[in-house]
Amino acid sequence: MTLPTATYRIQFRNGMTFDRACDLVPYLKTLGISHLYASPIFTAVSGSTHGYDVTDANEIDPALGGRAGFERLTESLASSGMGLILDIVPNHMAASPENGWWRDVLIFGRQGAYFSHFDIDWSEPLTLPQLGQDFEGALANGELRITLDQTHGNFSFGYFETLLPLNPTSYGAIANRLDDPVATRMAEAAAVTSGENFNRAMRDILFEGGDRAALRQKLDDVSADRDFVRSLHEGQHWRLTHWKQAARHLSYRRFFEVTGLVGIRVEDPTVFEEMHRLVIELVRHGKVQGLRIDHVDGLAEPKAYFDRLREAVGPDTYIVVEKILGASEVLPERWPVAGTTGYEFIAALSELFIDGGGLRILDDAYRSVAGETADLEEGRRIAKRLMVERNFAGETDRLVSIAAGIFPEVKRDEIATALSELLIAFPVYRTYGDGGPLSWQDSAVLAATASQAMARLDDRRACDHVLKLLEGKVEGDAAHEFRIRFQQLSGPVMAKATEDTLFYRYNRLLAANEVGGEPGKAPGGPEEFHRRMAERARLQPHGLSASATHDTKRGEDARARLYALSEGADVFAQAVERWRDMNRPWLKDLPEGAAPEPNVEWMLYQALAGIWPEDFDRGRTEELRERFTDYAVKAVREAKLRSDWTEQDAAYEEAVTTYAAALVSPDNDVFLEDFERVLQPFIAAGYLNSLSQTLLKLTAPGIPDIYQGAEGFDFSLVDPDNRRPVDHERLKAWLDEAGPIAKLQAAALKQRIVGIGLQLRQRHADLFARGDYLPLKVTGNRRDHVLAFARVHKSDFAIIAAPRLMFGWLDPGVLFAGPEFWEDTAIAVPSPLHGLKADLVTGKMIEPGGSISVAALLGSQPVGLITPI
Repeated sequence: MTLPTATYRIQFRNGMTFDRACDLVPYLKTLGISHLYASPIFTAVSGSTHGYDVTDANEIDPALGGRAGFERLTESLASSGMGLILDIVPNHMAASPENGWWRDVLIFGRQGAYFSHFDIDWSEPLTLPQLGQDFEGALANGELRITLDQTHGNFSFGYFETLLPLNPTSYGAIANRLDDPVATRMAEAAAVTSGENFNRAMRDILFEGGDRAALRQKLDDVSADRDFVRSLHEGQHWRLTHWKQAARHLSYRRFFEVTGLVGIRVEDPTVFEEMHRLVIELVRHGKVQGLRIDHVDGLAEPKAYFDRLREAVGPDTYIVVEKILGASEVLPERWPVAGTTGYEFIAALSELFIDGGGLRILDDAYRSVAGETADLEEGRRIAKRLMVERNFAGETDRLVSIAAGIFPEVKRDEIATALSELLIAFPVYRTYGDGGPLSWQDSAVLAATASQAMARLDDRRACDHVLKLLEGKVEGDAAHEFRIRFQQLSGPVMAKATEDTLFYRYNRLLAANEVGGEPGKAPGGPEEFHRRMAERARLQPHGLSASATHDTKRGEDARARLYALSEGADVFAQAVERWRDMNRPWLKDLPEGAAPEPNVEWMLYQALAGIWPEDFDRGRTEELRERFTDYAVKAVREAKLRSDWTEQDAAYEEAVTTYAAALVSPDNDVFLEDFERVLQPFIAAGYLNSLSQTLLKLTAPGIPDIYQGAEGFDFSLVDPDNRRPVDHERLKAWLDEAGPIAKLQAAALKQRIVGIGLQLRQRHADLFARGDYLPLKVTGNRRDHVLAFARVHKSDFAIIAAPRLMFGWLDPGVLFAGPEFWEDTAIAVPSPLHGLKADLVTGKMIEPGGSISVAALLGSQPVGLITPI
């Protein structure tokens, strides 16, 4: 296997096409990237902004340039000696009529060719939660009609822009109501035509002649007959329902809460082959060198899936998985993959850059503001219960029904209570038992879960029965289905409760509220970072090391700046109190209380601090205001306290956005002056944090992944803000700049460090792919302000020195502390690394010997990367 030395994530769509990506290849090559890492490129629903709503897994999206554009990109990469990693989506597809497989299911139901491709409960008609009210209300309002889908040539059930194809028997019923020769011919053909030929036959008849305008008018007329429309609807393989009913009743497995994404039964070998036909072709023809597997925890049998995929693509294909590891959790050792996409690396960085003492100060201040919301563990339990009992009530109830059928002697409500407590107590995303005994890791997870759940139950018998199912101690198809579906549910419950609810409620330090993070944990400092990196070198040295992805809660440099709030905690806490008083006129009294409430105010000041432009121009605030207010709305909806995605409170949201807009209003002079003044040392410390975490990512165990544009500074908020177009022309211009680092602006300096580190990795691939991770001891008065380690492979080595906790020690405009700050601080160098060395950042020589003076190394530069001469 040819391992990447560094990947560069490109978000296709939103203006990024294959041809635009071709233009970036020379720049990425010069930067030191070995592999372009592409978001999903297969055909998705019209106007998709992300590509995860795939409609055809075996077609490259024409919107990106199609197969021809893709070939141009792969040829450009190959000629530059670079590879391509594709993000593929095996767990779900778009539940859209644009998806030919889904369309077949809508038309033919269980008689269609693809009914078993999707994870659908066919004990009832397929539910389609697309109505804004119940069916009878929509019918009474005239929102439902019979019409023509002129793209596909079918009779369809129309609901605003949505056109749902009707089954063949409906054509006869429609023709009987119309005096129209085209409708009659379509009905006759529908009675004898099936499969892919059906759509073609209908289209041919519709377009070969006849007055289509007249036919549409006749359909409009017959749509006024509500009884006929209702009868036609009841004759379909599907039923339209109110979208709010999906949480409690849905007949198909969805991706998290997204009803527009339907689960795929990729565990079926036939479905696997049809889902991966093009992917496997591209790999075997040398167009693709690596795969990123989206949402592995949604798969029924991940181990079997990876075995099948590895066999199909061969041993030389690099494979990483999107998997969020909990504390002390490791990837299942039998998975034939290189590692994860790197969220655990972000969690390790938080151990290093969050100051424990300052975090305690923040905690006291936050508790005085947030009240009960400041109790993280109780908040986690409340959020998980909300997911189990409301957002995923239908999935939970299905599990209860399965278990009740297996254990008829146990009361259904007792099973429901036990199941709820187990899901709430689950400490990780899921276990992976599919047919045999659990692994040691999964057994430990279940034991810990059972202990917590049973402590809250008066009667433990139902819980014992459910645990037997999860442990695989009960045989039979129903028991197997329960086990699989529980594992497919525990992940969404954890993700939506933690990342998309709790992390918007518990706002003590937003930098810690990151995917895979534990914001309530006290930071472990350099010792914990060293421990995690040593473990990473041992368990997944070839997994990706990310500092930002399309799913992170904010850009990596916004997070790096917010880490510094823990160092200047007293300064920030006092400032928030002052700012809240300054902006009190913008609060609005509502029946449920003042808005925004103190906890949201605290959150808004942090979020704004993270994205605040150093060169803030009061005459140009429109873009910042729009980004910030959009984020504010998303944040309060995700928090699900006073507004929600399902039950939006317009008055409350207006109050929050008005307040947020006031924080960036050029008329808010007193606040703006104070905010900018307070922020200056946090901005400086944040810049240095950014440079340190960048160097660590480039040199620590794992393969560095650069999110598009983040080789410069990226102060994005959560998606969709982090999918804004990147100014690559500016980045290219910076890369062409020559001269010493002291002359570079901070963002260009970050890019320079990225280039230096990536080029070193290319020259010394074995050092970083196979080298040991060696923590280095730091001595002296400022030893807590620097992290040092070495990567060692045979006689080759690199020494890394990165400052930390530098808030308040930096002069304005200077990204390092002078020699006087560092005093006697030194890095101990083991004897095999004593020879003559040089720092790659500045080119300065490092004298041989048993120690390196930090004052000499970092007294005139931000970070150090030292290699032998």
